[in-house]
Amino acid sequence: MDLASTLIERYFSSSAGELFIGAVPVSSIVAQYGTPLFVYDRGTIDRKISLLRDTLPTDFVIYYSVKANPNRAILRHFLGCDCGLEVASAGEFSHALRAGCPSKKILFAGPGKTEAELEFVLTHEIGEIHIESLLEAQRISAIGGRLGKRAHVAVRVNPRGEVQGGAMRMGGKPTPFGVDEEQLEEFINHLLVLPALDIRGIHLFTGTQILDQKVLTLQYTRALEIARSVGARLKHPLHTVDFGGGLGIPYFANDDELDMDAFRKNVAALMDQVRNESCFAGTSFIVEPGRYLIGEAGIYIARVNDIKISRGKKFLVLDGGMNHHLAASGNLGQVIKRNFPIAVINRLDHSPREVVDLVGPLCTPLDTLARDIEVPVARIGDLIGVFQSGAYGRSASPASFLSRPEAVEIWIDREKSLPCRPPERSGQFI
Repeated sequence: MDLASTLIERYFSSSAGELFIGAVPVSSIVAQYGTPLFVYDRGTIDRKISLLRDTLPTDFVIYYSVKANPNRAILRHFLGCDCGLEVASAGEFSHALRAGCPSKKILFAGPGKTEAELEFVLTHEIGEIHIESLLEAQRISAIGGRLGKRAHVAVRVNPRGEVQGGAMRMGGKPTPFGVDEEQLEEFINHLLVLPALDIRGIHLFTGTQILDQKVLTLQYTRALEIARSVGARLKHPLHTVDFGGGLGIPYFANDDELDMDAFRKNVAALMDQVRNESCFAGTSFIVEPGRYLIGEAGIYIARVNDIKISRGKKFLVLDGGMNHHLAASGNLGQVIKRNFPIAVINRLDHSPREVVDLVGPLCTPLDTLARDIEVPVARIGDLIGVFQSGAYGRSASPASFLSRPEAVEIWIDREKSLPCRPPERSGQFI
């Protein structure tokens, strides 16, 4: 079974060859809202949250990583599921506040935080800022002193390379993110003389899109070792140990799923070893996934607008492309272009099939959503669904390129479909 079919069977459903999202047929969704559009399914998000909570011990706290998808309806749903929010800019902090998140339940990580951003979040009494450099720490202390506040901070640590893994290995090498592990002791000494800092914990910076639970277990083990060392230097238990995100989802044909059963056992055994250690008395253990929680819940839908053959190659020309979904085009981190799971979602059970390229409407050869993909023989008006599109979709794409219409975002709550970002295409060109 191909990956698209597996995802449909697990999270969605079909009838007479048509995809249903929640209990809503795609024909009904596109008839009401048009194409292109992103559709997010609440039921899938709830299943992912439940699975993660069942996997992790009860003293873990989930923070949703806003960068994965900052749509306000999605943020509100995670807040309703008792998650905090992790942000990477003052803009995302504002999104979180407008979604109704208490500032104390927001973490702020990321390099290059400006003084204006730091003052803004400190004025609003953010829960914790994760420090990336000594200069940033000095700025936070100066601003905190000026505001008469002690800033709650944690140190983002770039660990040594032996704990790295995942499709995007971001730590264990020269990087603008975090503090190198071998410099950590000296770094903590510098922080201790800054008067307006309340040093509360660490945040392990490693990588993303990890599909091997052994790598995750190794990273969690190393995070606890670093936390012990930092706690001993501070002479008090850490308030927070943030293991980061990193949990991945399968995007491509040969991707293995993350083995959550094995991960559950390994994390339980690991935490059983530390619960009675005084350096972790009262510690909050944090994970901050984004893609893992929202990625599988989203589908990008575009319509076949033209069909053409050029020198023996058939192209299906869609009404949306990389301007809405840069990741699916292979231009957001892929070295070699590989196809996301894709299906003709209004004719799932049709044959015969053919091999085609799926391209968007932009005037660039980069606008290719799939190469040499096998689909039912196409017709004008067919609906193409790109699965695994809930994370790093619309907000991570060049939506203004060529001034094409933006993609509407739709929230499916069981039998209801609701716009979770107001449609901005009137069909009129002025």
